[in-house]
Amino acid sequence: MSIHTEYTSYSVESTIFKGYLAWNETTNEKRPGVLVFPEWWGMNEYIQKRTKQIAELGFVAMGVDMYGEGKTVDNPDEAGSLMNTVISDKKIVKDRVQAAYNVLKGHPLSDSRRLGAIGYCFGGALVLNMARLGMDLRAVVSFHGALDSFHTPAVGEIKAEVLVCNGASDQFISQEAIDQFKSEMDTAGAIFEFISYEGALHGFSNPAADERGKKFNLPLAYNENADRKSWEAMKTLFERVL
Repeated sequence: MSIHTEYTSYSVESTIFKGYLAWNETTNEKRPGVLVFPEWWGMNEYIQKRTKQIAELGFVAMGVDMYGEGKTVDNPDEAGSLMNTVISDKKIVKDRVQAAYNVLKGHPLSDSRRLGAIGYCFGGALVLNMARLGMDLRAVVSFHGALDSFHTPAVGEIKAEVLVCNGASDQFISQEAIDQFKSEMDTAGAIFEFISYEGALHGFSNPAADERGKKFNLPLAYNENADRKSWEAMKTLFERVL
């Protein structure tokens, strides 16, 4: 299998964004598309690696730039500042996720009727809110993402099947937030699955989490078991709905 990767530029208002596209170039057949939303560090090497892994599963994948100009950071202060600038304005969030969605939907190899989205941490929160907004996605998967809602979906508004992969020991996600999320999904009539991985902390899918946790004194850690099982759960969902 030969995976082709390239950057694609698109603009939202006056800001230029750089999406990272990947697909198997040994076939020209149309295939489902999957957006890959990053942690608060931006679309770094980890997200590019995940984008390529999604392409290896037979999808057109696009790593999403949420900050503009492909900006990435490596410390929590900068990351938090950038992320909070985005999430403080619902219009910014909506415009940026919609723009990325439009790029993938319009890709010549993308089957626009079969689109999904995955996200990590910050990105996990983004894909859950895309589902809440009723965007035309078949599935969304959140890996150790925040569960906070900025749009309460009406009954039947959520079109995507929702999978949440959560670390049972994630100190950033309270039991109250989990209960509220499940209640919100039930009230909206969403099809969703919530999986908690025993002993897994925030960032469990990213091998860099151990080093970052130590360096910045944050409760982050990689968990090989949770990483593997959550990826398999995502694949099972995608095989069924995409």
